[in-house]
Amino acid sequence: MGQSQAFGRPVVLVVEDEPLLRMMAIDLVEDAGLEAIEAANGDEALRLLECRSDIRVVFTDIDMPGSMDGLDLAAAVRDRWPPIEIILTSGHIHVSEIDLPQRGAFFSKPYDHGQVMRALQSMTGEGDDRL
Repeated sequence: MGQSQAFGRPVVLVVEDEPLLRMMAIDLVEDAGLEAIEAANGDEALRLLECRSDIRVVFTDIDMPGSMDGLDLAAAVRDRWPPIEIILTSGHIHVSEIDLPQRGAFFSKPYDHGQVMRALQSMTGEGDDRL
């Protein structure tokens, strides 16, 4: 894959440890007209980010097992891949604007699918005449 998606749909990395919630998030991303790839935790997400240059948005849960939670992953993404947009979600933690990474968005679970789809489309320029 890699660069082959450069002229296709924008790619969104969905990071969610709960399989059912991950499948629902992938469906949401695809309903927004975007391509979804998935990771079950932050470590797996970093491995994907290191080997793919076509990821435009990281859509991650905050509460995850492993060596990093979603906030740690977001900080790593902002530090290592500044152009990538970030959406954080949680059903247990509320993140204030101050705690969000620059250009990041936060949605409490259960989130409004329409709002998340609009955020994804806005972050990727999907629906824009340029694409």
